[in-house]
Amino acid sequence: MHINGVYIDDTFAEAFAMKATRIIITAIDHYWAFRAANSLTGFASSVIACGCEADIERKLDPSETPDGRPGIAVIMFAMSTKRLLEQLQKRVGQSVMTTATSACFSGIHSPEMISLGKSLRFFGDGYQTSKRIDGTRFWRIPVMHGEFVCEETTGVVPAIGGGNFLILAKTSRHALAACEKAVEAIGKVRNAVTTFPGGIVGAGSKTGSKYGFMPASTNEAFCPTLKGVVDTRLTEEIGSVLEVVIDGLDQEAISEAMGEGVLAACSLGPGNGIYRISAGNYGGKLGPYHFHLRSILS
Repeated sequence: MHINGVYIDDTFAEAFAMKATRIIITAIDHYWAFRAANSLTGFASSVIACGCEADIERKLDPSETPDGRPGIAVIMFAMSTKRLLEQLQKRVGQSVMTTATSACFSGIHSPEMISLGKSLRFFGDGYQTSKRIDGTRFWRIPVMHGEFVCEETTGVVPAIGGGNFLILAKTSRHALAACEKAVEAIGKVRNAVTTFPGGIVGAGSKTGSKYGFMPASTNEAFCPTLKGVVDTRLTEEIGSVLEVVIDGLDQEAISEAMGEGVLAACSLGPGNGIYRISAGNYGGKLGPYHFHLRSILS
């Protein structure tokens, strides 16, 4: 299969089960809502070492938020509900509540709910108050800028992590240009995010290592500088490989995001140094979700 002259490998992206929640952060304007969301999603690229994976899903108009103010939707992922709760409490408490004029609400309601404002309310030192509106409880925590309003709980849903595709290009500059187009296209897909910096992975990994203390290590088969040393997956013209990793709330979101991202990358074509699209998998040993490139693109 070729798209705009770019060869599509006959392979699949292998993904795994996660837990996720969506929260809505509002503030006096979009700048401050973004500052809170950007802080919360810092150091949240991979569960290998970050504890969670998180990214901004989209900007919200005042008509889309519970308090009628400008907002940002953020999706957070973790390997278990317990780990998700731990990361949520730390990040909302330290990054959102501390942001001037901020408030925080649940963006998902489900049978499984975890604490949001229910735990953060103790920062109010006994001066916090609650109010129930249409069956939902909100906490009002007095803070120096006024008050921090936070919904009591947020929903947890099954999710998927690790959808991905690789862009094989002439140089790193070519690969980066294609990835930037891909991430921009993925940004328009609901229920999916790209959690690595800028949505792009410069140091893609494989599971395991020759060092027993390392859970993951460099994916040497796709490292251009190791062509003559390892069993490489690269041909002579490939000088750089970048990866886009996608987490989503369901299989449909990841499939759509992968499709849109690959099409955007391929729009540059071989004339702009884009030669192949591949994907990262471990022969089906990592997770039960397999996203076949050619099936998605056909």
